[in-house]
Amino acid sequence: MVTKVSKADKKIAYDQKLCQLLDEYSQVLIAVADNVGSNQLQNIRKGLRGDSIVLMGKNTMMKRTIRVHAEKTGNQAILNLIPLLVGNVGLIFTKGDLKEISEEVAKYKVGAPARVGLVAPVDVVVPPGNTGLDPSQTSFFQVLNIPTKINKGTVEIITPVELIRKGDKVGSSEAALLAKLGIRPFSYGLVVLSVYDNGSVFSPEVLDLTEDDLIEKFALGVSMVTSLSLAISYPTLAAAPHMFINGYKNVLAIAVETDYSFPQADKVKEYLEDPSKFAVAAAPVAAADSGAAPAAAKEEEKKEEPAEESDDDMGFSLFD
Repeated sequence: MVTKVSKADKKIAYDQKLCQLLDEYSQVLIAVADNVGSNQLQNIRKGLRGDSIVLMGKNTMMKRTIRVHAEKTGNQAILNLIPLLVGNVGLIFTKGDLKEISEEVAKYKVGAPARVGLVAPVDVVVPPGNTGLDPSQTSFFQVLNIPTKINKGTVEIITPVELIRKGDKVGSSEAALLAKLGIRPFSYGLVVLSVYDNGSVFSPEVLDLTEDDLIEKFALGVSMVTSLSLAISYPTLAAAPHMFINGYKNVLAIAVETDYSFPQADKVKEYLEDPSKFAVAAAPVAAADSGAAPAAAKEEEKKEEPAEESDDDMGFSLFD
């Protein structure tokens, strides 16, 4: 005879399992599980098996376990998980790459029909074309102000129609029409809301950042620091080269307008007194630049020319 496990024993076992996972894993994905069925959740568990563990449960029980475990172990970082446990959410504990696990979770989405009273997660647009419905079904289209015509004994939608907007509730007429057309406009699955990594919590969009994105953001930050430093005349490592150049320009301008001079300013004064000297000095540089392009072009032409085959290369002589 199989003994029935009491609710108290189930809670104890769940508490122990959650504590064990908190000790073993330092990375957790917090995912919402609205409209996700048990079979779909089982498939997600199978797909993540080996790298990750999906744990669902009541938010109050998970919060209590996390608080008690933080007090026992002194690991205060896990308390950052508590504010994230809102709504129908689950925890995905993983030791793998967070981005890969997040992408794997997103694959397990199942199409679902539009049910009455459901809040639409996306816009629903009915495409134009033949519906296959007989003319007696035109009442559905008239109620929803969808332009139609009768073509070869069936109802045909003339133009695409936005039937439901994102965030609106699905009405009975919309649900009936979509069911008749065989359209399943919504898809549901686990959606990652937040990412926990060694005490840090951030949005899943951070996982999509590439090295180029990070370099671009870093360069933008350096540019802002440089601009601010130059505006308030506060020296920083980023602004120092610009400050030196600006200082050199100021000293050079003073030297040009006064009798004060230094070696670099002497050459500038010489060019200002006789601009032809500047033209002579710039000519070799311009010639070198203009000559480099044709030389490079000729080199490319030589590479592209096929090698001529000699008689010896062809294996015989024309005079044999």
